[in-house]
Amino acid sequence: MGYSVGQVAGFAGVTVRTLHHYDEIGLLSPSGRSGAGHRRYDDADLDRLQRILFYRELGFPLEEVAVLLDDPESDPREHLRRQHALLSDRIDRLQRMAKAVEHAMEAHQMGINLTPEEKFEVFGDKDPEQYAEEAERRWGGTDSYRESQRRAASYTKDDWKRMQAEAADWGARYAALMEAGEAPEGERAMAMAEEHRQHISKWFYDCPYEMHSCLGGMYVSDERFKAFYDAMRPGLAEHLRDAILANAVRAV
Repeated sequence: MGYSVGQVAGFAGVTVRTLHHYDEIGLLSPSGRSGAGHRRYDDADLDRLQRILFYRELGFPLEEVAVLLDDPESDPREHLRRQHALLSDRIDRLQRMAKAVEHAMEAHQMGINLTPEEKFEVFGDKDPEQYAEEAERRWGGTDSYRESQRRAASYTKDDWKRMQAEAADWGARYAALMEAGEAPEGERAMAMAEEHRQHISKWFYDCPYEMHSCLGGMYVSDERFKAFYDAMRPGLAEHLRDAILANAVRAV
């Protein structure tokens, strides 16, 4: 009997209305109908829907998807190979964009992203402005993006100085904590990690524990940020990363 339109919508994570629209424009017409006239989809229909959604995810308009899929010489395996290559390229591009955005936010938090020269110094041979337009297009409508942009744009020179003074005071206290032999899982270390998270949330953007844990990993994996924290005290970057993770686990 095949699958009902509701079942297929559930499998694919689309709405029934979307499937009706695909049928109306001839992009995906179900192979059968029930005795009552309801749409019934078979496995071949599901394969076609998968290819449609892959192309839609890649930004292809519906008209172009129809042309690609209805080419009499098209090979389903070739569609998958093409989509795999396109998706791999997109993943790589988005990962670079995400890294650039993380760097931009962290550089702002450190108070060093104030001039074009400093931007290039922070990012090495990666120019964060290369991805600014696409980042704004993709995420510009989110509350987090708007909030981080709004806050950074509103800060005065005194604000930046106050932020840097807070960071310097935190760094000195964290170095002293390490000197005293506090383990990353210790109460004081986790409290300092929480203070670090709150500092980010206060000055730039809401920083939930999951995001903070990702940032902690970056403090160790990225040489620039590792050098920044290790300048406060050798080994501080790794110690802080572990304290951030311990604090996140404790908060769950």
